[in-house]
Amino acid sequence: VQLQAFGGGLVQAGGFLRLSCVASGNIISIEKMGWYRQAPGKERELVAIITSYGETHYASAVKGRFTISSDDAKNTVYLQMNSLKPEDTAVYYCNVQGVRSRQPPAPLQWDPEFWGRGTQVTVSS
Repeated sequence: VQLQAFGGGLVQAGGFLRLSCVASGNIISIEKMGWYRQAPGKERELVAIITSYGETHYASAVKGRFTISSDDAKNTVYLQMNSLKPEDTAVYYCNVQGVRSRQPPAPLQWDPEFWGRGTQVTVSS
């Protein structure tokens, strides 16, 4: 399973960006998809997550500004980031959890999680 993220970049404070992450690799189902971020000198933290049932959870720092959504048929998760602040500057990582996949002739496989490489988001003041 591979994750490829798109949409990072440089934006002024108050602006917006939309991140996308596509999971590929004979995937049958994914239990959760989400985004984490890591700013320089800080630990990686959860930004938002969405379950296969459509339940969402957001970090308090982004609630009301960011919106996570997914297209399960395309194994894609999106993060709409509005009203961006300089403190949102970080490398954003896509994460998927509870992945069922099958590469014939191998049997069905379940993996706890996969990470994408990360995409840089920089918000200037």
